[in-house]
Amino acid sequence: MPPNILVILSDQLRRDALSCYGDTNIQTGHIDALAAAGTRFDNACSTYPICVPFRFSLMTGQYAHSRMVPGIEWRMSPAERTMADEFNEAGYETVYVGKWHLYGGQLHMPGYSAISENRTPVPRKYQGRWETWIGFELRNGPFDTYYTINEDPTLRKIKTYQTDGLFDLAMEHIGQKRDESRPFCCVLSVEPPHPPYEAPPELEEKWLARDIDVPPNWNPPEKGRERSLRERKIYYAMVENLNDNVGRMNRFLEEQGLADNTIVVFIADHGELGGSHGLNSKQHPYEPSVGIPLIIKDPTCPEGAGKVIAAPTNTEDLFPTILGLGGVKPRDEIPGEDLSRLMRDGKAPRRQGVLLEFVSETRHGAQYHDRTWRAFRSERYKYTVIGDINGSHPWHFFDLENDPHEMHNLIDDPDWADQVKRHHQLLRDEMVRTEDDYVLAPAFGIAGLNLWQDV
Repeated sequence: MPPNILVILSDQLRRDALSCYGDTNIQTGHIDALAAAGTRFDNACSTYPICVPFRFSLMTGQYAHSRMVPGIEWRMSPAERTMADEFNEAGYETVYVGKWHLYGGQLHMPGYSAISENRTPVPRKYQGRWETWIGFELRNGPFDTYYTINEDPTLRKIKTYQTDGLFDLAMEHIGQKRDESRPFCCVLSVEPPHPPYEAPPELEEKWLARDIDVPPNWNPPEKGRERSLRERKIYYAMVENLNDNVGRMNRFLEEQGLADNTIVVFIADHGELGGSHGLNSKQHPYEPSVGIPLIIKDPTCPEGAGKVIAAPTNTEDLFPTILGLGGVKPRDEIPGEDLSRLMRDGKAPRRQGVLLEFVSETRHGAQYHDRTWRAFRSERYKYTVIGDINGSHPWHFFDLENDPHEMHNLIDDPDWADQVKRHHQLLRDEMVRTEDDYVLAPAFGIAGLNLWQDV
C-alpha cells in the first residue's frame, strides 16, 4: 500500500523559533526528532507570508498572483483543482482537520467578526473536496473554538486548548474512523502560535517567569518593549504546547502501528516578526516573516534521514512535494518543484532561487495597501523591490550568510553592485516564467516589465 501522509500545519510559526533551526530559548525535542529522522529544509520560505494566499497555494500549487489573491478577505472558487482532488483520484482517503481560511473569513460586513466566522459553517462545496472535513474558517481564539463536520452545520466546541483538541480530532479519525483499506492523506491545521498570545496557563506562567534572549534586530518602540517581550514569551509557550502535541502524535502513530508507513510533513504558513525590525506580525519580506520550518520525515526513504537541504524553497513547492511523497503526479502543469526528489537522489535543484511576493492588500490603511513588493531569494542572498502601478524599484539586498538578521541593506553599496544586478535579472526572469504581471521598473540597465511589454 502507498504511504500515508500527515501534514501538520501551524499558523505564524517562524522558522527560527525551533531548536532544530538554532533557537536557544526553547527545546522542541519532538519536532527536532522529526528532523533528525527525516529531512530539514534550512531555507524554506512562505512565498506570500499571510494566511489566505499561503493556503490557496498549498491547496492548488498555483501562485497567488495567478488569481490576484489579496492578503485576506478572499474566497477560493470551487472550480480550483485542489490537493484533495489529486489524492482522491489516486485512491487515497483525504481528511482535513482545523483552520481553513479559504471561505472569505474576515469579510467586512456588518456584525461580522472572528467569533461569527467561528460560528459560520463552511458550505460543503467550498471545502476543497476533502472526503472528511472537520474544520472551521478561522477563530484566533484558542480557548473558544467550534468546528463542523462535512455538510452537517452542527457546531461542536473544542473543550480544551485548540491545538490539543485538533490533535485529538485527527488522532480519533485516524485511529478509529479511517478506511483501513486505503492510505490516507490528512492535513492537520492549528492556529497557535498565531495571536492572540494565549497558552495553557501552566505554560504561560512558566515562560513569563523566564528570561529569554532576543535577536539583535529586535527593536520595538520604547513604549512597547515590555509588551513585545511578554508576547515573545507567550509565543514560546504556544510553541512548546505544539511541540508536546507533535510528541503525542509521534507516540500515537507508533502505538497504532502506522509509524513505519506514515510520512509526516511539518510546516507553517508564515512566520512572525515579534518586534524584529520594530515590526510585528507577518506580510513583510524579512526572514522572521517569510522563513518557515519545512521538515519531512519519510520512513520509506532512509537515505533522507538526517539530511539538511540549504536550497531555498517556497510555498508552490509544497503541492508537488506532498503529492510526490505519495507517488502522485499532478494532473496539470504547476510551477513548483517536487522536493522529494532532493531527499531521494540528493541532486541540486534546477533553479537559482525562488520568487517571493505580496500581491494585494484590500484594507485601506493596512501595510502594503498602496505599495507592494516582490523578492528573489537565493541560497545566500535576498533581493527585494517595492512599488505601485507606476513601477517597482530596488529596495533591499541582504547577504544572509554574513548578515542573517538583515541589519545591513547593501542595495546602494558599490561593492555589491554586480550581485544586486544579477538578482534583479533573476527576479525579472522568474516573474516572466510565472506570468506575473507586476510592474517592474527598469534598473541596472535591465528592461522593466509592464503587462509583458518592455518599458
